[in-house]
Amino acid sequence: MKILRLFLIAGLMISFSAYSQTQKRVITLDEAMDIALKNSPTIQKSRIARERQKKFLEAQLASLKSRFQLNVTPFNYSKTQTYDDFTSSYYTSETKSSSGNFSVTQPIKITDGTLSLQNDFSWRDNSTSSGGGNSFTGFNNYLFIQYTQPIFRYNQTKMDLLKVELDVENATLAYSIELMNLERSVTQFFYAIYQAQQSKDIAKEELSNQKKNFEVIKSKVEADLSAKEELYQAELNLASSNSNYENQLVNLENSMDDFKKLIGIPLDEEIMVSANIDYKQVKINLKQATESGLSRRNELRQRDIDLQRAKFNLIETSAQNSFNGNVRLSYGLTGTANKIADIYDNPTKSPQASVTLSIPLFDWGARKARIRAAELSIESSEIDVQSAKDDIIINIRKTWRNLKNLERQIGIAEQNVKNAELTYEINLERYQNGDLTSMDLQLQQNQLTEKKNNLTTALINYRLELLNLKIQTLWDFENNTSFVPKELQSDISANENFIKNE
Repeated sequence: MKILRLFLIAGLMISFSAYSQTQKRVITLDEAMDIALKNSPTIQKSRIARERQKKFLEAQLASLKSRFQLNVTPFNYSKTQTYDDFTSSYYTSETKSSSGNFSVTQPIKITDGTLSLQNDFSWRDNSTSSGGGNSFTGFNNYLFIQYTQPIFRYNQTKMDLLKVELDVENATLAYSIELMNLERSVTQFFYAIYQAQQSKDIAKEELSNQKKNFEVIKSKVEADLSAKEELYQAELNLASSNSNYENQLVNLENSMDDFKKLIGIPLDEEIMVSANIDYKQVKINLKQATESGLSRRNELRQRDIDLQRAKFNLIETSAQNSFNGNVRLSYGLTGTANKIADIYDNPTKSPQASVTLSIPLFDWGARKARIRAAELSIESSEIDVQSAKDDIIINIRKTWRNLKNLERQIGIAEQNVKNAELTYEINLERYQNGDLTSMDLQLQQNQLTEKKNNLTTALINYRLELLNLKIQTLWDFENNTSFVPKELQSDISANENFIKNE
């Protein structure tokens, strides 16, 4: 009965284990990346920053269109007492009025000028106690068109627009970089789990072999065909393999927790990863890889943007406390009447033209110092650009060399696994025939385990280096296509069309 109970318990445990395995969620690398894109706080913040800059661009483009404004004062009342020096007497003034101002303002991007149309309309009821009591009740309307043009200075309207456009581009570049960094992190954690799974399977296979070996030596000892020392060594080998298997299970669970946290899924959800790390050599031209990196890397474009901003700063600094001016032209009609219908029976024409110049005389060298500081900032940005180019070239070369080295390592590791498997089979047969000790067989088992783990590591490192090269060059050498994160492909195209249409 006890034996039957043990068999029933073992059967239930096996069934429960099989059920648990079937309930585990299998995740591929692409699925893990999609989950991380939705849940990653870093990506969410970067996406928000990009959308924020796009809204600033929309606002800047909208500000270049005609602006309509209406200001209304429905009622105003005042009563004041004023002393008149000419008559040496006080007089009282009482005023009731209503007024409104309507304006249309159109910035001119190409010239940095401003064209405006304004209409000021008012009604006034005014009476005074001086001069026998004067009073006026009527309407006033002033309609005029005006053009203002800055001269001897940079086009601030164009520069403001360029700044916002660069901010949008920089935010998009930063978002793209975060996407690629996330892809690198997800891939590394994903393959860490895959390697832990493989290590666990290899350890499980080793444990199974040790169990078989233990049964063989046990039967031999019981039949007095081997010394008891061999059984003690077999027990030690079995315990060591079991401990190694438990360690691999712990490593796998720890890797699972880190991975779940990274991509943003519940820690209590049971998952396993599915990956294809079959080796396929990818031909890579170092010259093409370097040229692609120098022409496509987002970080290099960011350094160019920093340089452009430094140049903008120099232009703005040079304009401070410098010779400049304004030209203003306007033409208006003013009408006044007691009745609104008669307001333009006899209008007054009001043409105006003015040129205003600002001529700085002496500022104790402040402007010159600011300009030099801005020039030094440009020089620093130029150094950053060149340094970024050198870093790109060096990193691409390092990655290319690593890939070449890994190709050789994979070939060696595959051959080592084949040799270790054949050696283990030969020595296992010798062990079963009593020509080899348990300790010697354990050494062969350890060597086989090591070679299998080395092959898995080399294959995973090759996949990671291919990804690293793809991020370094923004070129997918496996598929021989340009690499742009899929979430940005349609977005970048839409953004370019939006700016172009505006």
